[in-house]
Amino acid sequence: MNLYSYIVTRDYGFAPNPFTSYCTLATCKPILRRNACIGDWVVGIGSASKNSPFKNKVIYAMKVSEKMSFDDYWDDLRFIKKRPKMNGSKRQMYGDNIYHRTNINSPFVQEDSHHSLPHGETNTLNYNRDLTGKFVLVSKDFWYFGEEAIQIPEKFISIAKVIRGYKKTNSENFINEFSDWLNQFPQKGYIGKPYMFNKVFTRYSGN
Repeated sequence: MNLYSYIVTRDYGFAPNPFTSYCTLATCKPILRRNACIGDWVVGIGSASKNSPFKNKVIYAMKVSEKMSFDDYWDDLRFIKKRPKMNGSKRQMYGDNIYHRTNINSPFVQEDSHHSLPHGETNTLNYNRDLTGKFVLVSKDFWYFGEEAIQIPEKFISIAKVIRGYKKTNSENFINEFSDWLNQFPQKGYIGKPYMFNKVFTRYSGN
């Protein structure tokens, strides 16, 4: 069992996507998505910049319950509502179920989404980065705090010391104590909206 922590620099509700009763990580962090296994924890930490109100706070934490291919994620009826709709609500516009193939030998399609170009054309920077992750991480056991992000207790502050990419912690005692701390909260699942959700819908260039 491992705990992977990283800095969430853009919290729009896309990566991770905490909507429709599942928290999913389908884009960005490709190495983490390849390496994480069922039963591992993924924790998103607020920006470490000096003036950030989210520094050393938990944006979200999820225990991986499923690890799926992009095609399986696309085809799974549970995640149809995570397919982006650019004429829908903001939640729908930030849908993360954006990659699929018409058959096993065809190239992946990138749906019109937060990670595509302004008129829905493929953004090759995001396309290439996202697809190297190979898998989608899915969780039913999660806490998504968003703008209600909570301060990390001093005993767990090491998970916020991410130098590059992500930090991996494999102490079983540490992880169990972290899990016990989270389970003290009376509410789990979707708790607070993404802290950038009030902004006008935007697309990520990949740079």
